[in-house]
Amino acid sequence: MNASLTMIDGKRATTFGIIAIILGILAMVAPVIAGLSIALLLGVLVVVAGVVRLAWAFQAGSLGEGILKFLLAGLTLVCGMLLVANPLFASGLLTILLSLYFIVDGVSEIAVGMGSRRGWFIFAGIVSILLGILLWAQFPLSGAWALGILLGLKLVFIGLIMIMGGSAARSLASS
Repeated sequence: MNASLTMIDGKRATTFGIIAIILGILAMVAPVIAGLSIALLLGVLVVVAGVVRLAWAFQAGSLGEGILKFLLAGLTLVCGMLLVANPLFASGLLTILLSLYFIVDGVSEIAVGMGSRRGWFIFAGIVSILLGILLWAQFPLSGAWALGILLGLKLVFIGLIMIMGGSAARSLASS
């Protein structure tokens, strides 16, 4: 039973790895569209969060708490609408956040790779750190196109790691 679950998990990891690689390639083929789409999606999600906070404000226990929650909901809605109205601004914000993410993610991947002695994690971590530094160094010239390309590269590397993990799980299940 346990070996069959490992085999299924290995197949699932490989499938998700292939999907991640395909999405990564698509993001690199159309980087501006991918970058602006990500920025627009962020704006839409912040607007939805503002609406949820607004509903939450009406469930407050006291008038003071309700006013505070209502103000926070209004601020969230305004921020979301600004991000939706100006995806280029949102892509600039995301460029900064993405560069920081790549650096932190790269450090954690290297740590995992050192602990498990898996070279792919160390390699992916080094690539992530280099991408983060590259993105930071090119700011503000790097915009929506950089988001699409760098996110595409990251998805390809994540896909490769997932395929390697799926392969390892399948070989473990067959032994």
